[in-house]
Amino acid sequence: MFDAGTFLLLVAALAIGWTLGRIKRSTPRTASDTRTLSKDYFVGLNYLLNEQPDKAIETFSHALEVNSDTIDTHIALGNVFRLRGEADRAAKIHQNLLARPALSDHQSAQVQLELARDFFRLGVLDRSERLLVSLLKTDTFTDITQASRRLLIDIFEREREWQEALDTAHPLLKQDKKLRRDASYWQCELAQKSIDHGQLPQARKQLRQALSIDANCLRANWLLADIEHINARYGDELKYLKRMHTQDSHIVGLTLPRIVGTYNALDDHDGLVQYLNALLHHHPNSSALIALAERTRTEHGPARAAELLSQQLKRSPSLKGVDYLLALYLEGGGATDALEQQLDLLKQHTEHLLKLRPGFQCGECGFKSRQHYWQCPQCRQWGAILPITGIEGE
Repeated sequence: MFDAGTFLLLVAALAIGWTLGRIKRSTPRTASDTRTLSKDYFVGLNYLLNEQPDKAIETFSHALEVNSDTIDTHIALGNVFRLRGEADRAAKIHQNLLARPALSDHQSAQVQLELARDFFRLGVLDRSERLLVSLLKTDTFTDITQASRRLLIDIFEREREWQEALDTAHPLLKQDKKLRRDASYWQCELAQKSIDHGQLPQARKQLRQALSIDANCLRANWLLADIEHINARYGDELKYLKRMHTQDSHIVGLTLPRIVGTYNALDDHDGLVQYLNALLHHHPNSSALIALAERTRTEHGPARAAELLSQQLKRSPSLKGVDYLLALYLEGGGATDALEQQLDLLKQHTEHLLKLRPGFQCGECGFKSRQHYWQCPQCRQWGAILPITGIEGE
């Protein structure tokens, strides 16, 4: 069965056949030349149909001379090599094309872009970057300029050159929602550096810029809460953490430990209970339930906390809730030795399951982790990793 690379090779084969026919009509050739070209083409096509793409590529690449009529076809063949994971061979083809005097301005720009893609795939980012910067300065073709700009943004992001990425992306932000989200997180990266160096006013300004780019940027409010915490303004810290819940209710599992700590810093235990009850009413989750049960245990003992927890678990079951309920039963005492041993065994199992399970998952690619990342390590999407919900999560 053909994969994407083989399909692209088939398209290139059709283009080669068309080009050969055009050359045959427009250029006087000897019978020997024509037979050689036709033979090479049909041999390559036979390799392709027999699912021998490596031999097909070799045959096609030798079937055509490099001239003004065949440049686009050679570009396509180079792209086939890159798609098949042979970016070094693609780069050789594109470098050879770039040395030809027959290139038009548009073809030259297209070959430079493809060569930049080859270097990018090979991990030679500095050479790719130089080609793309040159294209942005000199190229007048909109399609190539747009593609060059996006690849250059990707390079700057991989090199963690956040300001350069922002500057390069600026012309595209209005029409690209995903790019706006990415840019807001680049601003957050700059703000994190400012916080690390104690430049809090600068960080605050950068975070406001992030929110102006994308009002739904979770990390901007997270870092604004960090700044308020550093300044011991716990009421403002609480405001920013709660604002994250309005941006995305699934973030509760990440923010709640900080919110509980902030309420405790304010010595506002009644406010915490009211907030947890409201949160459970609108967005039931195990973290809020356990926090409320823990508050009840502190004030009224484990029996009351266990009663509250068991009632809530009937409506919203969760492994974390069951684990905490077992801890309350063991703390409460009153059970026979045999029952206590059984409860302790169950508790060991639930603890083991909780240690094994991931707590966060990327909504784009499904990557799972026990820790939170603002950028997914697998698909590199920003702001896509959130706490897992359901019986084994929140």
